[in-house]
Amino acid sequence: MAIKAYVMMKVSSGSEREICKKIIEFDEVMDVSIVYGEFDVIAKVRVEDLETLESFLSENIRNIPSIVLTSTMIVAREYKGKAARNALKIKSI
Repeated sequence: MAIKAYVMMKVSSGSEREICKKIIEFDEVMDVSIVYGEFDVIAKVRVEDLETLESFLSENIRNIPSIVLTSTMIVAREYKGKAARNALKIKSI
C-alpha cells in the first residue's frame, strides 16, 4: 500500500523558491508549497513503503544544503473536501 506524507522544512532565508523548484522535480513529490509559520516549505510525497520514504528523505531532501530542518508527518487517513470531489467529477465528464 502506498504511503503519503507531508514533509515540512525550515530553509535558509531567501531560498524558498529555489528549494521548491528542486523538490518538485522528484517523482515522489505530489506538490510543494511555500508557507508562513514555523516552517517555510511543505511538500506532499507519495512512496511505496516506509523504507522508500526513509531513503527518499535521507538521500534527496536532507542532502539539499539550504534545508536546515525537516519534520515528516505520515498520513493516516485522507478526506476529500467538496472542492476536490467536484474537481474529480468535472475531470471525468
